[in-house]
Amino acid sequence: MTKTKTILIVSGEDSGDKHAAELVRSLKKHGDFRFFGATGQRMRDEGVESVVHSDDFGIFGIIEVAKSVPMFLGVMKKLVAAAESNKPDLVVLVDFPEFNLKLAKRLKKKGFKIVYYISPQLWAWRSYRVTTIDRYVDRLLTILPFEKEWYASRGVTHVSYVGHPLAGVVNPTQPKSEFLEAQGIHEGSRVIALLPGSRRKEIERNFPEMVKGVRLLNDRIGSVDFIVALARSRSADEVKKVISHEWPEGTSKFRIVRDKTCDVLNAADVAVVASGTATLETALIGTPQVIVYKTSGLNYAMFKQIVPIRQFGLANLIAGEPVFKELIQNDFTADSLCEELVRLLEPETNQRLRKSAAKISDLLGSKNATENASLEIAAILDPH
Repeated sequence: MTKTKTILIVSGEDSGDKHAAELVRSLKKHGDFRFFGATGQRMRDEGVESVVHSDDFGIFGIIEVAKSVPMFLGVMKKLVAAAESNKPDLVVLVDFPEFNLKLAKRLKKKGFKIVYYISPQLWAWRSYRVTTIDRYVDRLLTILPFEKEWYASRGVTHVSYVGHPLAGVVNPTQPKSEFLEAQGIHEGSRVIALLPGSRRKEIERNFPEMVKGVRLLNDRIGSVDFIVALARSRSADEVKKVISHEWPEGTSKFRIVRDKTCDVLNAADVAVVASGTATLETALIGTPQVIVYKTSGLNYAMFKQIVPIRQFGLANLIAGEPVFKELIQNDFTADSLCEELVRLLEPETNQRLRKSAAKISDLLGSKNATENASLEIAAILDPH
């Protein structure tokens, strides 16, 4: 490619911002690009010009999404206007299907070429959206080995499997002993990692029960330390407030660590993980986990009506079986969490689950997803 190519890139949540930023970094090695779009902090750090900030896009639940329609319509209007004025050579949409599929439709109708990186999990729910993919996406880049075949069986052939962006890159940045020392925790102590999610509502609904559960665990077995792995998009004050309310005398037992999830998981004996991408990250590190999630009663009732899958956590979905216990909605209580943590801390159970987690890594296949995706995009922009 000889001249500068312009790319409109749009991501939504914290994990999407991370994958999009890595994609931008990789693309820079293959040509001269200018990027603009909906950005999180990582994308802005990579030099992506921000039309809108996506830091607060993390909304989950049918009711919450419905309430946020006016805000998202405004965001979409800004992005479409930016596309019309900047005339990008390519639009790259990263994950975030509730918004990005609608944006794809609008931009495709205006003649823009669309690449969608990190396919919506249509095999899990809302499979009817395959028609939208077929009509409005020029190239779909999937991250799970079976997705390309799933789409092909439904007549969608403009699909490339690039590998999962977490495969091969989920690694701690420092030795366990060094990390624990930095946190003031003695090596040999029992350590529980708490991953309450990257959305504000997830912390509000999941973290109080987490704290109550580990309080029961502490009362039962004693001598336990807890590390909260905080997403970059969340404030430490959000979790401190919950800890102070649910277990005021236990505040000294919690460490709060931002943006070092792999190190937290590597140091932990077990983890309590809000369902999402973090369950896969935890499995790739090899840490036994219990997957938890709570949403509003109405959201859950509606969700169960449209989702035909038995497993909820991404790690279990990829494994094709319930490797890790799932405590969802009414099953997620302080008592049930405490009981499962006791079980996970049993040496035999802990070792068995660590071996099972290693198998999930093997299922992901290719370990160069970001580079593969950037090569696909570069080839689209310069087919010769």
